[in-house]
Amino acid sequence: MGEAATFETEEQVMFYDTDAGGVVHNIAYLRFIEKCRTLLGGKLGLDLKQMAESGLYAVVVRTEIDYRKAAKLGDHLKIRGWLEEVDRVRFWCAFEITREGDEQVLITCRQRLAMVKMPEGKPARLPQDFGLPAKGAKNREGG
Repeated sequence: MGEAATFETEEQVMFYDTDAGGVVHNIAYLRFIEKCRTLLGGKLGLDLKQMAESGLYAVVVRTEIDYRKAAKLGDHLKIRGWLEEVDRVRFWCAFEITREGDEQVLITCRQRLAMVKMPEGKPARLPQDFGLPAKGAKNREGG
């Protein structure tokens, strides 16, 4: 899939992302990943508005995450996500969170998603053009 199936976001660690020691909570990393994955999905043709109109949603069914190093209050982070593997109904996205400045890999993550037709909750096939960049999609947040 290459470069066409990647997306990158940036976050600055805020007070609400941390514990009393200024270290990022594990749930905050998942929020950063969720944002990147949602925007990556738009690039791949799974736009939020289109999903709501069609009733066809990508649903996370598994998350694997490795916490390698801690991010701290005030850190600037880069979250990079990419489409890793695709079959007829499910797909894997992978993520890496690095700290700007020292480029340390803090987090690696993979998520498996399945297409589900709502409100029935039935598995559905991926769109035929899934994995190709959506028209007008941008590679970086806001750019």
